[in-house]
Formats: sequence, C-alpha cells, structure tokens
Amino acid sequence: MSEMLVGPVLNDRSIFETVLEAAEIDNPGVTLSTEDREGYFRIYTPHRLRLTRKSMEEALGRPFALSELEPYLSSFGGRMRSIGEEELVFYLERGSEA
Repeated sequence: MSEMLVGPVLNDRSIFETVLEAAEIDNPGVTLSTEDREGYFRIYTPHRLRLTRKSMEEALGRPFALSELEPYLSSFGGRMRSIGEEELVFYLERGSEA
C-alpha cells in the first residue's frame, strides 16, 4: 500500500461489522476497504474517515456512546480526533480533520 490510509483496527468481529456499517453511513461516496486478519479487523480509506454516535446507534439499534469503542480499538491508522461524544474522525494531516 503506497497510499497513506486511515481508520480503526478492531479486535472483535461483531464490533467490526457494526463499525463498517456505520462508516458506510457516515462516509457516502467513499470507498471503504477492509482487512480480516482473524485476530484483528481493519477498516481503512485514504485521507479521512468519519464515525458518528448516531450512525453507530442506527447500526446497533440501541443507544451507544463512542467511548464504548475503546476496549475494541486495538490501534488505528493516521491520527484520531474525538469531537465530544458525537463523532470520531481519523485523518492524516492536521487541518484535514474538520
């Protein structure tokens, strides 16, 4: 992979599937790629990936706090910014997280 990629690395398949569904909602028109390494699951895209509490709740069908992701987040590509309890943004360069 020559292009710099961003996104979460998760350690649970069911959370991975939920995050993928939510990421598809939050990133329309963006091609999301995945890796399934059995021990970890990666969702990535070039430059920027957005994940919101609202989309996670929609994917799960229940209330969800983004802080609930923490135990499942083994790592991530790029930088990560939390915007309150409403949104996580994975990005490459400062200034591109907005």
